Amino acid sequence: MSQSSNKLPGSDKLFGKVIYSYTRAQAIDDGVLMDATEMAKEAGFNWPVALTAAAWSDCVAWSDADNDRQTYQDQSGRLWDVLFMASYAIRSAKNSDQQLLFELQRIARDGCSTKSQRLTLKLILGPDDDGEPVITIMLPEED
Repeated sequence: MSQSSNKLPGSDKLFGKVIYSYTRAQAIDDGVLMDATEMAKEAGFNWPVALTAAAWSDCVAWSDADNDRQTYQDQSGRLWDVLFMASYAIRSAKNSDQQLLFELQRIARDGCSTKSQRLTLKLILGPDDDGEPVITIMLPEED
């Protein structure tokens, strides 16, 4: 959260002046979050979408070496699968919570798997650095 736009009135009195804040933009620049916004637009998302590095590594990342060791996969196709299932989960949700769990079938990037396995992911709707809505997809144990 940026210090200027998302500060609660009177929060300086309670918590003191903000010394440092780590922004979403910095997290994307640092590789802590992987921006998927462009493909997410194609999948029907109206807001920016990012995956945590751990979710990206588990569900999206795929190299030529992985193709040689395991089975052929395309990294952009793996990203599409994550975004499509997230979009489907949003459309199918019976409530409007800011957090949603959804399932994905993916081949684990473990050097030997060739059959898909089910994995649960977590989607969170929250504010970006300027208070605008953004979506973050992560592993269930991540915050």
